[in-house]
Amino acid sequence: MRFVILFVFLYSCSAEYHLNKAIKKGYKCEETGDTIRITTIDSIPYIVNDTIMWEKIITSKDTIIKYNKVYIPKTKWKIKQELRFQRDTIRIKEKTKQAEAKAEAKSKIRPNLNFLFIGIFIGFALYYLLQRVDKKINL
Repeated sequence: MRFVILFVFLYSCSAEYHLNKAIKKGYKCEETGDTIRITTIDSIPYIVNDTIMWEKIITSKDTIIKYNKVYIPKTKWKIKQELRFQRDTIRIKEKTKQAEAKAEAKSKIRPNLNFLFIGIFIGFALYYLLQRVDKKINL
């Protein structure tokens, strides 16, 4: 019996549950609006005899901003979900950056060593030929 009473006290409904229930019964979010008046000063030149005169014209425009007045507090569970989602996206971005860095390091072009070996071979060949030519000249 104590467990049932404790369970009833610990169980609670979220604000989102009550809002969804009210919407099903016909509740609509109250839209309120605010009007902002913007005034601008324009000047128009006109010519009188040989002088230019300026006439100031003040115009005003109205803009209406609409917004909903309903605030739905988030539950702890939803806040945890959002934080977990943000954390996971950051981890994924870091992993992709690391993978791109590894792929870039692997794709660096290594110098072609064939020319080095050909140059060494030509150098030994010239050295050998010059020694043979020198021996023939000295004889």
